[in-house]
Amino acid sequence: MAFHIVLVEPEIPANTGNISRTCAATGTILHLVRPLGFDTDDRTLKRAGLDYWHSVQIMYHDSFQEVRELYPEGRFYFASTRATRYYTDFEYRDGDFFVFGKETKGLPQSLIDENLETCMKMPMRTDHVRSLNLSNSVAIVIYEALRQNNFIGMD
Repeated sequence: MAFHIVLVEPEIPANTGNISRTCAATGTILHLVRPLGFDTDDRTLKRAGLDYWHSVQIMYHDSFQEVRELYPEGRFYFASTRATRYYTDFEYRDGDFFVFGKETKGLPQSLIDENLETCMKMPMRTDHVRSLNLSNSVAIVIYEALRQNNFIGMD
């Protein structure tokens, strides 16, 4: 098995490219939920992912609901600055899904409301910034999940 990163309507190609590189380095499956804010042949996207695209398993979906239906037994965690629990408050298992929203708005409020018990945030000073960069947030969460699982599949 592997962990899963789900990007719901990502907007910035460089972020998705960086995330794909993290997925390649960690053996994480990347799910992209449409609409995407860029073309998949965007040169910024390709450049950020370097020459690792062949090492990333990418799945495209037309809605988040489609992801849920494909993985009815999946455990889903939702990243949001509006969450009350930290990402370190959960115990992750191989195969878990980490869901992130678009860069400008995050996840839809309805998705957060429906999944309050598995919403997570990263601690940060909010007097100066609204959120962390999406690709940084993904890296923080996936490496915490790997750490909790003794870096399965890593050397």
